[in-house]
Amino acid sequence: MINKNMIPGLALILLLAGASLYLASQPFFSHLGLSALTLAIVGGMLLGNTLYPKLADHSHHGVTFGKQQLLRLGIILYGCRLTLQDIANVGTSGLLIDLLVLSSTFALAIWLGTRLFGLDKKSAILIGAGSSICGAAAVLATEPVVRGSAEKVAVAVATVVVFGTASMFLYPLLYPLALQWFGSNAHNFGVYTGSTIHEVAQVVAAARAASPDAESAAVIVKMIRVMLLAPFLIGLSAWMARSESAQGHSGKITIPWFAVLFVVMTALHSLPQFPRQFDHAILFIDNLLLAMAMAALGLTTHVSAMRRAGVKPLLLAGVLFVYLIAGGALINIGITRLLG
Repeated sequence: MINKNMIPGLALILLLAGASLYLASQPFFSHLGLSALTLAIVGGMLLGNTLYPKLADHSHHGVTFGKQQLLRLGIILYGCRLTLQDIANVGTSGLLIDLLVLSSTFALAIWLGTRLFGLDKKSAILIGAGSSICGAAAVLATEPVVRGSAEKVAVAVATVVVFGTASMFLYPLLYPLALQWFGSNAHNFGVYTGSTIHEVAQVVAAARAASPDAESAAVIVKMIRVMLLAPFLIGLSAWMARSESAQGHSGKITIPWFAVLFVVMTALHSLPQFPRQFDHAILFIDNLLLAMAMAALGLTTHVSAMRRAGVKPLLLAGVLFVYLIAGGALINIGITRLLG
């Protein structure tokens, strides 16, 4: 429940989120593929490392509520971006490509992150989730399961921003090469784009720049990756509980209730009776809630702690970026040829 102690903090993150939504709608930022979520965490970090310490005593209740409860509500409403019919339209090959890209990228993140780069498991998981599923939203949704610090979450989000932005400029250059070398077409390139680029906004920007025909396939495949977030979180909770038990700790599976409700919302959104006239309003509210959560995260992120994380998280994300381009291409080509 919201109480009066939360009002100052909620007003602050609402202001940051509103400004981020406005800026994200402007041509300069939309052309760069910078979503409201990205702008919200940047704005939050700027304020969090300058003025916010003076406001924290009165604002921290609302900011904490934003990072926790508003985030979960935003993830639930994220289900209204997708229908079960969308999944059927993209076919078995699109779903299988998404599954293979997600699972292989995340497994590589854990192995490289902990073995080669010496990162702690939570950092590797957060970076892996952001790279393999849906960018900043996946990092935020994974945080309650792994219970990572604000600094680790911010570092993971930063890696998504860096390499997701790079992909928007790189992928349109790859489009003519894909047509020439692999006999691809706009639809197949859209599937490749949707299955390998981090953020939804980045997918739209890259696919539209490559070909208008690639955009629709890219968005559907990307949203299927988003839907895989729910089973991913449940599986991650089971895996972490088993790991804790093996280490002698009392590990137990904690089902992320918001992930289950995310699937329920997608199912409801798929029903013919769902009032489509509310789609635009729901999408706006969802973007606002997630931007508020990102702003709250930014406010509680200290730049000094991010500096202490060093270059290793960025190196891990860079290797995953290369794998998504090359390994993702091989997966797309292989599945497309196998299933015709």
